[in-house]
Amino acid sequence: SGPTLDMPVPSSFNDIGQDWRLRHFVGWVWYEREVTLPERWTQDPRIRVVLRIGSAHSYAIVWVNGINTLEHEGGYLPFEVDISSLVQVGPLPLRVTIAINNTLTPSTLPPGTIRYMNDASRYPKGYFVQNTDFDFFNYAGLQRSVLLYTTPTTYIDDITVTTGVQQDSGLVNYQISVKRGSQFELEVRLLDAENKVVADGTGTQGQLKVPGANLWWPYLMHERPAYLYSLEVRLTAQTSVGPVSDFYTLPVGIRTVAVTESQFLINGKPFYFHGVNKHEDADIRGKGFDWTLLVKDFNLLLWLGANAFRTSHYPYAEEVLQMCDRYGIVVIDECPAVGLVLPQHFSNMSMNHHMRVMEELVRRDKNHPAVVMWSVANEPASSLESAGYYFKMVITHTKAVDPSRPVTFVTNSNYAADKGAPYVDVICVNSYYSWYHDYGHLELIQLQLGTQFENWYKTYHKPIIQSEYGAETIVGFHQDPPLMFSEEYQKALLEQYHLGLDEKRGKYVVGELIWNFADFMTNQTPQRVLGNKKGIFTRQRQPKAAAFLLRERYWKIANETRYPHSAARSQCLENSPLI
Repeated sequence: SGPTLDMPVPSSFNDIGQDWRLRHFVGWVWYEREVTLPERWTQDPRIRVVLRIGSAHSYAIVWVNGINTLEHEGGYLPFEVDISSLVQVGPLPLRVTIAINNTLTPSTLPPGTIRYMNDASRYPKGYFVQNTDFDFFNYAGLQRSVLLYTTPTTYIDDITVTTGVQQDSGLVNYQISVKRGSQFELEVRLLDAENKVVADGTGTQGQLKVPGANLWWPYLMHERPAYLYSLEVRLTAQTSVGPVSDFYTLPVGIRTVAVTESQFLINGKPFYFHGVNKHEDADIRGKGFDWTLLVKDFNLLLWLGANAFRTSHYPYAEEVLQMCDRYGIVVIDECPAVGLVLPQHFSNMSMNHHMRVMEELVRRDKNHPAVVMWSVANEPASSLESAGYYFKMVITHTKAVDPSRPVTFVTNSNYAADKGAPYVDVICVNSYYSWYHDYGHLELIQLQLGTQFENWYKTYHKPIIQSEYGAETIVGFHQDPPLMFSEEYQKALLEQYHLGLDEKRGKYVVGELIWNFADFMTNQTPQRVLGNKKGIFTRQRQPKAAAFLLRERYWKIANETRYPHSAARSQCLENSPLI
């Protein structure tokens, strides 16, 4: 039906070719791949064959050997389908076809609108543009892995783990879902980092008690951060075609999360978020998952002394969260509700879809100890009257699905007008003083930031995170005295913010997340020079001057807040931050 080209998976399709029409394409694209399955997969009736798509942005229809098997809406979360009946018919090649539509509408997440340009003197017939209200490029395609895997016909479908602490013992509560079987046994073992069994149990639910447990601590908060146990679940079942067994290992971090009027607590200790906002974004691959890039980013986070980031503004690949669990990087896990700025974005249709997305997000990420809070939106028009009911319902639903974590959304509304703020557990505020407001006037930042914090806290009495702040910087631009877009201006702006943050840090401000970790691509506008340049690193992950300033600050904060049991390692860690 049109031109074709080889397309790597995972990757965004936009930057792979040389055709500008593909880069800006809006509509349906088609992926197809033929594979030959192992003979056992197609002949053994005890095997279940599953096709799993890590993500497809934004609406996907899947065919297997020409048969429509699955549809999914939403571009950043996985979905899968049992294809056993389609492949266990003989040694035929398996043809997987996936059609993806990246069009954004008022009811999608993120939302968008299609605008038809009807002036025949300026535009050809049928010409349209995709409009969005978010500041990153709408990369699309199969941006995460597509894979085939097998389970037995009776199988472990899901595991839910919550943890707690009772005196010096760790508690691991588990619930296990088994599908397609009623005659089965479950054995559960918890192993420590040295592969020693520390607790065991049986059945679909229970509690494991670990005396003297090693807790999961964030990076730089403990001399042994990110301690992970392994929960092994073994299933044996009798089926009509004979006995089967299934086995799954889940990393488990024992930790608690709580919020008070002025503190965010991890394992009962005050935690201060000093980190970044990120994007899944890089040259050529777009939002396509790349292990090499991911490991580089984590090395930069460790070098920086960052202990947290927000998945702005959508769920990141599962491998990212696995790395966070292993390295102790705390995550505010955000759904793709960005650009909710029009009244129609708060309709019942949008709300129901939003709730389904939160269910999918919680189901995928609920067992990650690094995930300490859900974010249900970024910079919505929360001053609209309809936003109050909307966020009350979405937040209440999210808490019902996962009662173990606090919930927030990130606001840039006025404190007195925000209709959603009463329902969040933590106030997350974005502000860009001396950039989008009073630009060039660095001397105003401390006053305006102090007023911002005081107004929010007096109104809501909840802990506050400065969830975004920053300045656009073209690497290599220098100007002294500092002028906008120079490296000196970005550095000076951060310094003024830090003075204001330090006034409230330790009182009720519990975190700061710079915007942004690295430069990233956006739509073309006169205000963007090959994307958003607010990164402290370039898109190629090279540091700007502000990166060194932030590194000095984050290590200073880490040493100030380090607890006595790890104080002896303070100087060593400061001098050798890399793991």
